[in-house]
Amino acid sequence: MKGRFLPGATKGIVLLHGRGGSAADILTLLDHAAPPDVAAVAPEAPGNSWWPTSFLAPAAQMEPFVAAGLAAVRDGVAALEARGLSRGAIWLAGFSQGACLALEAFAREGEGLAGVFGFSGGLVGLADQGPGLPALLGHADKKLDYPGNRSGAVWISVHQRDPHIPLKRAEDSAAAFRAMGAEVRVQIYPGAGHGVMHEDIFALRQALNG
Repeated sequence: MKGRFLPGATKGIVLLHGRGGSAADILTLLDHAAPPDVAAVAPEAPGNSWWPTSFLAPAAQMEPFVAAGLAAVRDGVAALEARGLSRGAIWLAGFSQGACLALEAFAREGEGLAGVFGFSGGLVGLADQGPGLPALLGHADKKLDYPGNRSGAVWISVHQRDPHIPLKRAEDSAAAFRAMGAEVRVQIYPGAGHGVMHEDIFALRQALNG
């Protein structure tokens, strides 16, 4: 796990990289988005990948990898708390696989956290539901009925034609968070693409400066 622990930090963020990325890579987001009073930690996935398949894969196949990823997120939050930050001052954020993991961590274990940014991501889900769907690249829908309430803020971004994140899953994820009481914003970019966009950075900067 890498980090930027700054004296006097009043906010913290756990950053999660995408497939093939690294902790050092995702920390560079802060060069564009964070004021100097934000502490950050970035766990690193084994082999630079949180799971070996699409996040749309069957739940039984995904769950061991999700469990390991959630443990890494918990460790990141704990590292920031050990520096004196309260849960209410800590955000989660990630890109691609990291976005999916960040969103899943907030949905399952994010009570009391400030919120989450999922840049090109969607919820992994709790269980398989129904047959494969064209809108999900042939994969089955997932149950997204998470227990509990989330009072934090959620940002989900996705391109209309993202090769890895179906628009349907991003929209269903937003609906799931709204059902949990979160304040949700969805940013849909036109056309095809998969990346962190200017609007993502601006939204993150606003949250961390708020």
